[in-house]
Amino acid sequence: MVKAYAITADAVAAERARVNDDLDKVDISRVVALDTLELPEVGPTDVHLRILAVSAEHNVDHAALADTVNITQLRGGKIYPGNSAVGEVLAVGREVTRFKPGDIAVTHCIGEPDPYGYPLRIWAYDQPESTGWYGEEAVVGEWQLIAAPLDCGLSFWEIAALPLRAPTAYHLWRRAYGIYRVKVPREHRATINVLGFGGGVSELFLMLAKHEGHNAYFCSGSPERRAALEELGITGIDQKAFNRFASRDDVKAFSGQVKKLTGGVGMHVVCDMLRGPVFPAGVACAAREGVNVSAGWQLSKSIQYDSAGASVKQLTLDHTHYETLIGCTAATELYGTVFKPTIHKEIYAFEDLPRAMHEMHLNTQTGIPIIRVANDLPASVAAIA
Repeated sequence: MVKAYAITADAVAAERARVNDDLDKVDISRVVALDTLELPEVGPTDVHLRILAVSAEHNVDHAALADTVNITQLRGGKIYPGNSAVGEVLAVGREVTRFKPGDIAVTHCIGEPDPYGYPLRIWAYDQPESTGWYGEEAVVGEWQLIAAPLDCGLSFWEIAALPLRAPTAYHLWRRAYGIYRVKVPREHRATINVLGFGGGVSELFLMLAKHEGHNAYFCSGSPERRAALEELGITGIDQKAFNRFASRDDVKAFSGQVKKLTGGVGMHVVCDMLRGPVFPAGVACAAREGVNVSAGWQLSKSIQYDSAGASVKQLTLDHTHYETLIGCTAATELYGTVFKPTIHKEIYAFEDLPRAMHEMHLNTQTGIPIIRVANDLPASVAAIA
């Protein structure tokens, strides 16, 4: 038995009742609670991990809110969340070939791949019987792990920010850029304008765009995060200057600012990572033949837009999810050279994980939130912590 965080349908219902279903008032720390978990025996292809650090992820926020679907109820009343972690290998099954005790590994969140490697479901969310990694230890299949690139130049906490976000950004960028190039070949426009909204995935998405020589713009309400990306040559846009796009006039003003920044052209690729009003803002500022990519869900599973206007503008909307198994490994190769994440100034203790989740929900953090699970770190990790 190990300590691990859980979300129960009863806790979700109690918190929603407390706030009369006003999701803006939900306290996530009342929903995510420390529990115990019995680990399965290590099978022939399994790896026993000691979890060292995890990052807070928005799918946990969705589970706690039950805003798009009550996944905890659908999973039988309780889930153990957490699908982004760095761990130390304690033991391996007899058929495991890529890892040995003492190795450091990062996870991916694919629960079950389709024939092309894309996820049908997400581990520790909608994959049946899956238990997540917001706990002291875990038993996972070897196929769910990638060797951690400890020599990539990042700190250990920066590495812990990337296992879920890096593959997501990598997938979004390769799809968005590929779709754009179907419509506009390089000889017509070599350098394109790329916009990302808000958080950690968008930051990494823009790092890829900038690394490949394109003009990158980061629209965020956090001055700390804008400053971090500006050091990489990525132009910041203050989202709060446009009232987070609360009205049509705000969206129009934002679109006008984008036109000024891009010489009247607009954004060829937009990464729309936030919920609610960011979506129309991204559509409004798109250039002709533009591509808007989005991962995850809005506040609901439906969106509305002017399809006739999008058709005339040759605008493509592509709602993606997550990378393939091979793509997850490829994304990990870019740690440190391309991906240099902005992390929150506080490294949370394991017992403070519920507070970390709530502060992420409130959008008050200055970067990607990291939770230290293990008090003692292996020497290879302690050297870069």
